[in-house]
Amino acid sequence: MSNSIKGLMALALVAFVAACAQQEEEFVVVDPEPISTEPEYTGKLK
Repeated sequence: MSNSIKGLMALALVAFVAACAQQEEEFVVVDPEPISTEPEYTGKLK
């Protein structure tokens, strides 16, 4: 094989490995729901 073909193959391999390495999962933090809610004032007395 000629040196140019070997160089292109090596460059393609490096690009492939770099593309696979950059894929990482997205980590999403969700705020937890409140355990209990405060009673709302409606203007009525019980």
